[in-house]
Amino acid sequence: SGVHEMPVTLVTPSRRQFLRTVAGGAMVFASGVTASAGSFLRDDIDADLVYLLNDTHIGEKHPPDSAVPSHLRQAVDEILKLERRPAAVIINGDLALKDGQPGDYRHLGQLINPLQEAGIALHLTLGNHDNRDVFYQVLADQRPESPPIASRHITVVQTRHANFFLLDSLHETMVTPGTLGTEQLAWLAKSLDAHPDRPAIIVTHHNPRLGGDPNHFPGGLTDSEDLWQLLAPRAHVKAYLHGHIHDRSQATHQGIHILNTPATSYVANRETSTTGWTIARLSATGVSLTTRTTETDHPWNGQVQEVAWRA
Repeated sequence: SGVHEMPVTLVTPSRRQFLRTVAGGAMVFASGVTASAGSFLRDDIDADLVYLLNDTHIGEKHPPDSAVPSHLRQAVDEILKLERRPAAVIINGDLALKDGQPGDYRHLGQLINPLQEAGIALHLTLGNHDNRDVFYQVLADQRPESPPIASRHITVVQTRHANFFLLDSLHETMVTPGTLGTEQLAWLAKSLDAHPDRPAIIVTHHNPRLGGDPNHFPGGLTDSEDLWQLLAPRAHVKAYLHGHIHDRSQATHQGIHILNTPATSYVANRETSTTGWTIARLSATGVSLTTRTTETDHPWNGQVQEVAWRA
């Protein structure tokens, strides 16, 4: 599988969303690149608002009213009640409970279907508890018709003030560390160079093995150094978003923000962390991150962190 010359799918990862977007007046170019980016100015979409979720860990046998699916439903309900839809909703990996069983993805599909039915641009990445083949079998509308790299689930999402580069760090199901690989890194370099017009935000399930807490490096991204050699010289790369750790933290490395967002599903230690999701409000110069927690009285709930981009 080679690197395609036009390796970008904008805003709509599924045919169902594609058709809905076309019906809503999106621009479709001969190259196959779809841009509902024209909807930056639509009254019903908040062009600067992106919801960030990760580590949903939905299992086939989870009772609907149990904590893990209830947490995801809580986030979905909040999004559906917004007066204006977000520009995108991103769920960043470990979608499935343990090893990516078909029933896990069927249950996940039921939980996220209201977002799709509402016409909200929804994007999913994969983590070490996912199975890429099963994911595509069950959630068939998530498979791009012309994937940039056949072996990876990747895309570029454009918003008014930033481009999100969604990567696939799933090395092997149930193997904790993640890997991007040379082919995906080559695609990323080409894609970043093709989109220098606005800040770039890298979205990957795994934490990098640099910049953050070294205790988490063993389970992180194996080719982090190669990735950073690619990212650091490209000044329009501003941030790296990840989950995987089931906690919340921020760090920087060579000027690039490393933003670790909370898991919706569960945490190892409820004394030091909690479950939730993140609301990103983008501007030309940075992003405002608001933490939402599943426990509405948790001290983190509503906390805002202002992140300024490097020059």
